[in-house]
Amino acid sequence: MKFIGIDFGWVSGASGLCCLEWRNNQLEILNLDRQQSNADILSWLESWISPDAPGIIAVDAPTLIPNATGMRLPDKLSHKHFGKYHAGCYPASLARSYAQKTVQFGLELELRGFVHAPIIEPQKLERYQIEVYPHAAMVNLFNLERILKYKKGKLAERQIELKKLCHYILKILPNYQPRLDISSYSLASLCFLDSLSSEFPSTGATLKALEDKLDALICAYIAAYWWYWGIERNLVLGNLESGYIVVPQQF
Repeated sequence: MKFIGIDFGWVSGASGLCCLEWRNNQLEILNLDRQQSNADILSWLESWISPDAPGIIAVDAPTLIPNATGMRLPDKLSHKHFGKYHAGCYPASLARSYAQKTVQFGLELELRGFVHAPIIEPQKLERYQIEVYPHAAMVNLFNLERILKYKKGKLAERQIELKKLCHYILKILPNYQPRLDISSYSLASLCFLDSLSSEFPSTGATLKALEDKLDALICAYIAAYWWYWGIERNLVLGNLESGYIVVPQQF
């Protein structure tokens, strides 16, 4: 079973991509990448999941938008549950400039057999897609008092926050179930996850590239967590009609 995380470039930015595989009772990192266009993302996806293989794709973007204006139900619920952590998500509607791109991407996934899965039978081998929101997920997975603010602000401040995320990925996710095996990727490739590394990005562009990949890794882990536990340890904000966001929970 494979799990794809896509930190989607809503308007024109690159998308972070991650592929995890459930093997030997743990999650192994197969690939971390970035691609620009929807066509390139889909080509990358097809190189990692064959047409008849099971998998879950977790997309950080609103791929179901039923409302012409205003805010979707899952967006409202994100503010209700996570607003105090600064993790309420952006309002999505068909009037937004990104809507056509994100909705079309969800439809492209459906054409490839990845059905929306706001309800799931845990550990069943099928082809699914879900919408996720990494900030809310990280609040729950890492027991944060507020989100890690690595997306905006001065470069030095963003570096500090992104190093915290690196630390949590290295120290916490390998101890959860499903377990993330960080040794499954070569140390040379994983050096960007080492918060003490001298290779840590020092420019805005390189920091953004790292951010995209780490967000994609979190998305892929959410997909695996949803598949492994289902509703037992996940919160679903919304439904198939309104749009929905899957958020992991710890107990």
